Amino acid sequence: MDGYLGTLGGIAQAMSATAPAISMLAVFALIFGGIYLWIKKRDRSKAVLMFVLAVVIFGNVMISTL
Repeated sequence: MDGYLGTLGGIAQAMSATAPAISMLAVFALIFGGIYLWIKKRDRSKAVLMFVLAVVIFGNVMISTL
């Protein structure tokens, strides 16, 4: 049984590979949504929160990939 990761190991490896990619897609969506809200002058407080959340998620991705 040495070296056998089992089913959970394979799932964990797949999740660790796809989670940063999905997170970066969320970062881009938050940035574009924040820019849209800022330019249209709809709700600037939500736009600022979207920018802050994008920075936090980006930081988490950078830390997890080190």
